Amino acid sequence: MRTSRLILLPLLLSLAACQRETGPDPLKLTGKMFVFNYRLAYATYMVTLDRTEPVPEGSVVRAEFENPAGGAPLTLERKLFANLTRVALESPDISCVRKGVPYKVAIRVVGPDGAVLQSLETQVTSNVDQSILPAKALVVGPGYDKNPEVFKDGKAPERFETAACPAS
Repeated sequence: MRTSRLILLPLLLSLAACQRETGPDPLKLTGKMFVFNYRLAYATYMVTLDRTEPVPEGSVVRAEFENPAGGAPLTLERKLFANLTRVALESPDISCVRKGVPYKVAIRVVGPDGAVLQSLETQVTSNVDQSILPAKALVVGPGYDKNPEVFKDGKAPERFETAACPAS
């Protein structure tokens, strides 16, 4: 009887060690920045993550980006696929980005059952204001034709009007 207890004790301990509440985080933050598209006159957040652990089929990543113009955060949801090792999250278009101001980004990995597998928060800070962008897109259409609202009679204006943020 005593030998069976000695055998069962290590077996029970090894089984208990396998039952972890949470494992390693499935995603690792690898990059964050603002993207200013001068031709189309818009800005977005861009956050990249690398997959470090497998996730259950049907998992998604949800991101909330602080709205630099104020108001509710901008949200984004992307499905995670087993064969993709990198996840790129680009926010909806934003306005009123200010140089040197940290903006919050919250990211959650959610399993198919709704359980949160990982949460992370970061901040993104721009080294330029959004005022570097033109007020209107410089090109339009699939052929990137000159925008007639900006290029009058096909000629560039002496000075491009720049994007402005309403006073807050």
